[in-house]
Amino acid sequence: MELKILEEKKGKMVFELIGSTHTLCNMLKTELWSSKGIKSASYVIRHPLVGHPEFIVESDNEDVRKDVMHACQKIKKDFEKLSETFRKEVR
Repeated sequence: MELKILEEKKGKMVFELIGSTHTLCNMLKTELWSSKGIKSASYVIRHPLVGHPEFIVESDNEDVRKDVMHACQKIKKDFEKLSETFRKEVR
């Protein structure tokens, strides 16, 4: 997966997640929406066959990168918990 920043300014960031699917994009969008200060978090795939997910995130916080990183870290932590729970159950 590759991340390409298309636009970044105070309180707003637009980026592509090349090689990603709706699954990851929906998780990230949901996590961003539950974050404090997020005004808008959405994505679009302009073409179903050759398009890449393009995220638009707007925040009351000046540094939107921190908001996105925090959301990614939360998703990672959730999957670590899931992995640990699964590992305990299948032993």
